[in-house]
Amino acid sequence: MGNRLSKIYTRTGDDGSTGMADGSRLSKADNLFGVMGDIDELNSHIGLVRAKLQRNKGQSISKDFSQALVIIQHLLFNIGGELAMPEYEGVNATHIEWLEQQIDMMNTSLPPLKDFILPTGSVLVSQLHVARSVCRRAERQAVLLQEQRPAAIRRTAISFINRLSDWLFVAARFCTDPEQVSEVLWDSQVLQHFADNR
Repeated sequence: MGNRLSKIYTRTGDDGSTGMADGSRLSKADNLFGVMGDIDELNSHIGLVRAKLQRNKGQSISKDFSQALVIIQHLLFNIGGELAMPEYEGVNATHIEWLEQQIDMMNTSLPPLKDFILPTGSVLVSQLHVARSVCRRAERQAVLLQEQRPAAIRRTAISFINRLSDWLFVAARFCTDPEQVSEVLWDSQVLQHFADNR
């Protein structure tokens, strides 16, 4: 890997194409790279969540939660590998089951959800909501890619991305208590008050 990355710029992509693992070249506008880009952006947002957690070491968010973020970042990187090398399997059903177990575990400490939640709270909670919304976009693009070229992406990868968006939603709720913030619920009265005062 060191030799491959010893020179960052190659100029080979100046024509708007990029190389695949098998030596072929595709347009950078191909939806495959749209999905890769969304996955990369999502991974970066999760990196910001980790950075925020490391900055707030005194707070009571569990080490298991922090470790889960590390594992998720590696699995997202693996999905990028799958997209670049269709023969490579980087995520499987075990990883989806693990996310589901994580969701169930976090949910046990949460009050029942009775209304819509606005994506806000602390910086950490808001960052988890940003990651969730990027995850949903990645899923939409992944489904589109699968419809266009079924061999380009595994169904397991799409299922993982779908479940991850659920994980991120629950994680945002899970972090409100240690962040000492309350969930902000959608309130129809806010817009009614706005209309009344126009």
